[in-house]
Amino acid sequence: MNILLTGASRGIGAATLDLLIGAGHRVVGHSTKGENGLAAADFSDPGAPRALWEAALGELGTIDVLVNNAGIFEAIADDAEDEAWHASWARTLGVNLQASADLCRLAIAHFRSTGHGRIVNVASRAAYRGDSPQHWHYAASKAGMIGMIKSIARGYARENILAFAVCPGFVMTGMVEDYVESRGGQQLLADIPLGRVADPREIAETIRWLAIDAPPSATGAVIDVNGASFVR
Repeated sequence: MNILLTGASRGIGAATLDLLIGAGHRVVGHSTKGENGLAAADFSDPGAPRALWEAALGELGTIDVLVNNAGIFEAIADDAEDEAWHASWARTLGVNLQASADLCRLAIAHFRSTGHGRIVNVASRAAYRGDSPQHWHYAASKAGMIGMIKSIARGYARENILAFAVCPGFVMTGMVEDYVESRGGQQLLADIPLGRVADPREIAETIRWLAIDAPPSATGAVIDVNGASFVR
């Protein structure tokens, strides 16, 4: 399979990149700065998703799978000044949701020409259970990714375009480690029946299965990988 994977520089994305390449797939991995041979695209720039898609398509020739993993997790206080509040919401929704939507739209157009394709959105349990008072916008962006993937699944299944999502809870990445400690460390872990946060490789394997092996009838599925910290 030829795969475009966003947010591949660390954590879930890096684990997914290693797993997919190790399984023999051709992958264009993305990061904001393009370090270590990754394709560079800053999703705060509205033109970046299209530029990334075209670069990946030029390298791979055709794309079979899009994995939207890139995202930011930045706090904003609910009593922040209006200008800061609006800027934070615009940045989070732009990077987490709009860029994913833009790539999905480009992928669908391409998949229509090839007759098949899969999209996997990496969302969050926050899409369903919410997040902290400083992260409304993050939860909203991830809920938007779920609504989008369900719309794609329903709208394009007859064209052999399949869509899935993964909802991790806490995953031991650089982005989350500081957050876990700021929320009380072990006290926070007590909310996870499994007793630990997920390893990035667990999420990567879920993404791999959806991208490669999940049966077509599973289109529209959202898989929770959160140690039973949220069940629905």
